[in-house]
Amino acid sequence: MSKESRRRQRQAGRVPASGPTTARPGGDSPAAPTTRSTGPRGTERAGRRERARPYDQPSTFQRYRTIILGAALLAVVAVVGAGVFAAATEKAYACSNVWQPSPTASPREGASPQPGYVQPDMGQGHVPVGTKITYTYCPPASGRHYAQPAAPITARVYGPTDTLIPEQWVHNLEHGGLVILYRGAEVDEAALRTLFDAVPASPICGFEPGGQSPGPVIARFDDMAWPFAALVWGRVLPLQTLDQQAILDYYATWGEVTNPEKLCAAPSASPSSSETPSASPATSAEPSASAGSSATPSAPSASGGAVAPSAPASASPS
Repeated sequence: MSKESRRRQRQAGRVPASGPTTARPGGDSPAAPTTRSTGPRGTERAGRRERARPYDQPSTFQRYRTIILGAALLAVVAVVGAGVFAAATEKAYACSNVWQPSPTASPREGASPQPGYVQPDMGQGHVPVGTKITYTYCPPASGRHYAQPAAPITARVYGPTDTLIPEQWVHNLEHGGLVILYRGAEVDEAALRTLFDAVPASPICGFEPGGQSPGPVIARFDDMAWPFAALVWGRVLPLQTLDQQAILDYYATWGEVTNPEKLCAAPSASPSSSETPSASPATSAEPSASAGSSATPSAPSASGGAVAPSAPASASPS
């Protein structure tokens, strides 16, 4: 470095980088010399501008994470709730068909009417409680059902809000009980109780209604084509009105006759008893409220076959 350059540096107050340094008192290291960049003319250069450094932008999920997680949680709760509600409201049974019986022949002149219609047999058998059964025909007059103690159920009048299913009262039919069904919530409950009180002791075993008797059970059932129906095992009496006399005549004729599980021994027929004349196929009849307007020539036996109808013999309680 020339003398002129060193002189200019001394005038500017700078110390050459190669010059000696002295230690500060106390053993501290000497301070680093301060140098400033100068241009060719000896003027100080302007400092470099700090360039803006790029930084990572947060993702959409990071920015809206709380909202996204909250919405996902609400969706899960909604799905689970919908599943629970569907399971709670799903029927415990199913119907393949709402049964409509074919018209049958009216009885010939002077013959006794055979009220009701034979329904195709759907078998029998006990299943665990909670098993969902699909009945081929509804209302079912046969089919699988719950075993004791879930069924048969207590014989009484059940209101529109009582929860009953066929798996329960089909067992009552199996034991010979009378089941009377009504459709919908709009029903005269006083008339139902009057009908229950009018039902006599069972035709063969002599069981008084209610108590330990399998019938009558009066309950709501909406999956049928008529406002009312009376059932015994394998046979249905459709009704457009709550015809008390038609139901009593029907029960007197078929009560405890067709059921496969007998609760008492049927009395032997007396020598003077005669078979009820069978129906003549001369005319046809549609389902109606009266017992005499619908007839079938035969009724199912306990094994599902057909037997000629005969007048059931009355018996005192055994």
